[in-house]
Amino acid sequence: MRFGLMFRALGDRRLRVQDSPHSGGTTDRMTFCKAEFGGWSARAALMIAALAFMGASAHAQQLPHSLRDALLGHKGPAEARRVPAPPVARYVSETGGAFVFDQAASRPLIKFDNSAEIWVLQPQPASRGDVIYRNDLGEPVLRVTKLGGIILFTDDAPMGAAAALSGRAPSIQPPAILSFNVFVQRVRIATARASRAAQRDIEFATVQDVRPETAVLAADSATVVAEAFERMARKGDRSLMSQIARVLLAEGRKPSATLKDGALTVTYSPDQGLAGRPSSKKIIKVIHR
Repeated sequence: MRFGLMFRALGDRRLRVQDSPHSGGTTDRMTFCKAEFGGWSARAALMIAALAFMGASAHAQQLPHSLRDALLGHKGPAEARRVPAPPVARYVSETGGAFVFDQAASRPLIKFDNSAEIWVLQPQPASRGDVIYRNDLGEPVLRVTKLGGIILFTDDAPMGAAAALSGRAPSIQPPAILSFNVFVQRVRIATARASRAAQRDIEFATVQDVRPETAVLAADSATVVAEAFERMARKGDRSLMSQIARVLLAEGRKPSATLKDGALTVTYSPDQGLAGRPSSKKIIKVIHR
């Protein structure tokens, strides 16, 4: 089945030692007892203080030096042998943002709670046994340390922010096929979002007929276009969107984005999965040219 479409949107206790009042040499014995007791007390106090110090030191060794150490995996030997994170897990960064990191997919994926876009990442070995995950522009998105710590890089935190494991999460991989009705609904939503960001009507259309097995990526391409428009609107770049009258979704062999004669053409390659369409950042880069 094939289908094409076009959309336009609108205590202290004292101890006392005393001889019997009937015994002789009271003063000497009392002095001796007090001296003996005083020496024992001093030794006991030193022993207690030493034990307390040893306990505190051991406890301190079990505690991370800082929240960042805890988040980055810089922990003691026992904790360094902790169970690895689930393949699909949710994390919360120290800046407050949350995201899902999916390592169960053929290509690592990440999705932020405040966005509909799913980012495809490319792993790259780094120093000290770490791994850096980059987007399709080559920008670092995540750094996973040898001990399993996570550092998140964003526009708001370009130097990186530590992220802590929150728990398991469902997969963020898209379905293999998409029904016509769901496809239409998703493109309509993307059209409305882009038009609202541009503050005028933006037309979305497919170049080729869309099949159920290609509809997933076609719809996702429309979603990332809407994400790009909203990102530009937040940064005050609406003037750049004024040159775009319509968005064309085209199937091709290589993902790309071009802008010509008022038409933003986003090419997607179904054989490559989510990696077969450009990210919102890549689309923005094309619009900025």
